[in-house]
Amino acid sequence: MAKLLKTALIYDFDGTLARGNMQEVTFIPSIGMGIGDFWAEAEALTKAADGDGILMYMQLMLAHARQNDAPITRDTLREHGQDVKLFDGLKNDLTGKGWFDRINAKGAEYGLEIEHYIISAGLEEMIDGCPIRDEFHHVFASKFVYDEHGVAIWPAVGVNYTTKTQYLFRINKGVLNHWEHDKINKFMADEDRPVPFERMIFLGDGDTDVPTMKMMHTKGGFSIAVYDPRFNEKDQKKIYSLISEDRVNFVAAADYREGSALDLIVKGLIGRIAINAGTMPDGV
Repeated sequence: MAKLLKTALIYDFDGTLARGNMQEVTFIPSIGMGIGDFWAEAEALTKAADGDGILMYMQLMLAHARQNDAPITRDTLREHGQDVKLFDGLKNDLTGKGWFDRINAKGAEYGLEIEHYIISAGLEEMIDGCPIRDEFHHVFASKFVYDEHGVAIWPAVGVNYTTKTQYLFRINKGVLNHWEHDKINKFMADEDRPVPFERMIFLGDGDTDVPTMKMMHTKGGFSIAVYDPRFNEKDQKKIYSLISEDRVNFVAAADYREGSALDLIVKGLIGRIAINAGTMPDGV
């Protein structure tokens, strides 16, 4: 049997796999703040420091946790991650199959090995605690550095809307860490790259994913803008405008159930990748 060709499905997290921002579900309430107040303070601090919004909100989390005498640890962040509100269809249903099992099976049927990745400005530690973490080959996300007692002391990595694009190259070249830059900058022939851009599909939402979706679109891969099914018509039109601006290939509601528009789009793209790669079995 021929070896399956690696194909990557790459996801943003907040607004793509889960509703809203992960910090809003239990962390922000745990420090006694309203959600709007927390983000307003983070924005004010970012502007005052002329800083990076991701690093500033992470620093603010640390500051408020200390003020409440509740230092942040990996375990506490994982616990907060357990409560993220995942979109329908991602977890296994009553038949024992969810999104990942179905997509992996479709890939194998077409001669492709599907690997799932996350590229997110959210927190890696919270994602580690979410119910679907084991489905991902690797997670690139913001995270903290910890002292000898396991307490978070400062942001170690901040993934923002422009730095997200570098992680497509890391997946492309098989460099699955944040720090190794030599391999990213070193020439590698296309045929030696573990996952060519032509075998990548990126799913993201909103403005923060536009550079990544656009780059994927222009590199020969595929990009899908998703939106919360509960969005109103105005919000949906904003997402659909990305197609007219030639920034994405498709737009669909973040509904991962079998037979949904998103389900059909992704399976169709997997089929297209298989045809282009020559792995589609005869008669399929």
